[in-house]
Amino acid sequence: MTDTSPLTTGGEIGYLRIATEEAYGPPELFDLYRKLLETTDDIGFRSLMGHYLTSDAERPRFVRDRLQDAGEKRLSEMDAAGVDHAVLALTSPGTQVLADDDAREIATITNDRIAEATATYPARFSGLAAVGFGDVPAAVKELDRAVSSLGLKGLICNSHIKGHYLDEARFFPLLEALESLGVPLYLHPNTPNNDMIKPLYEAGLDGAIFGFGLETAMHLLRMITAGVFDRFPRLKVVVGHLGEALPYWLYRLDYMHAGQVKANRYEAIKPLELKISEYFRRNIWLTTSGMPWAPTIMYAREVVGADRVMYAMDYPYEYVPDEVRMQDALPLEPAELKQFYQDIAIEVFGLDEAVLTGG
Repeated sequence: MTDTSPLTTGGEIGYLRIATEEAYGPPELFDLYRKLLETTDDIGFRSLMGHYLTSDAERPRFVRDRLQDAGEKRLSEMDAAGVDHAVLALTSPGTQVLADDDAREIATITNDRIAEATATYPARFSGLAAVGFGDVPAAVKELDRAVSSLGLKGLICNSHIKGHYLDEARFFPLLEALESLGVPLYLHPNTPNNDMIKPLYEAGLDGAIFGFGLETAMHLLRMITAGVFDRFPRLKVVVGHLGEALPYWLYRLDYMHAGQVKANRYEAIKPLELKISEYFRRNIWLTTSGMPWAPTIMYAREVVGADRVMYAMDYPYEYVPDEVRMQDALPLEPAELKQFYQDIAIEVFGLDEAVLTGG
């Protein structure tokens, strides 16, 4: 029988529910997106934002309204779902589709607004920094400001940057800054770029149903196989949706990568210090955003480690309080549920437990 009792906050159940992939966007961003829709040839952007910014269907209206709120409306819906704390981050596709000047401006606005929300509601919100990835020196500077001065807890990257990926050497100063600051990168989905999206778009599979995960999984794999985590061994990466299906592939990825190295088949494939699967146990954490199903959560915990899988809701794109009940009902001991909902997030994002608990 499904539990229909009210979900509560405050930790009386033995843990705080910390949601770690919760989207936000300032109104200025959506003004720029509306202008961009008039001129862009980016198929994925037109598909994603053309829907969420123009459709009158119930779900896109809900999403675009809630994305812009970092106050009482969001808090009331967190309360109704029993979510104690949300890690806010700039919604996809973030700054990645914007011109450099606009990207820098939106990143600054977003970071200031999220910082204001966290200062107003410190027990309820923390946040990740946004940057304009096209101007890497400016991005490094803004990341440092956001973390060191504003108190933000990491960096959001909404996957590809106009078809470019973080394994490219020009982005290494930003990865070096993340490692030096000791904060994580959250690698969040985006629609695939024009070079890979067409067969997905034709089938209606370009978005969250499949294309998001496909594109983001490829991005993370590129980072691993390019040796990014050998160059930056202390870099922390968080990826949602239970790792975009990659945990299911780990044996095959290890096996095939070893064969490619031995055959010297591709210039891009070089020996690594670890197996692909081992980077998941050293550098990568997964969240359950949009993936509340017990069999998949338990499988991910088994193959990457229980200390690598934490809770997320994916608000407002997926706001289903019953999914919280599904995860409360995981076959875990109370201490394991506390680790899953609370402790891992505190450790990875460097949250202040005393602030969260009012201590």
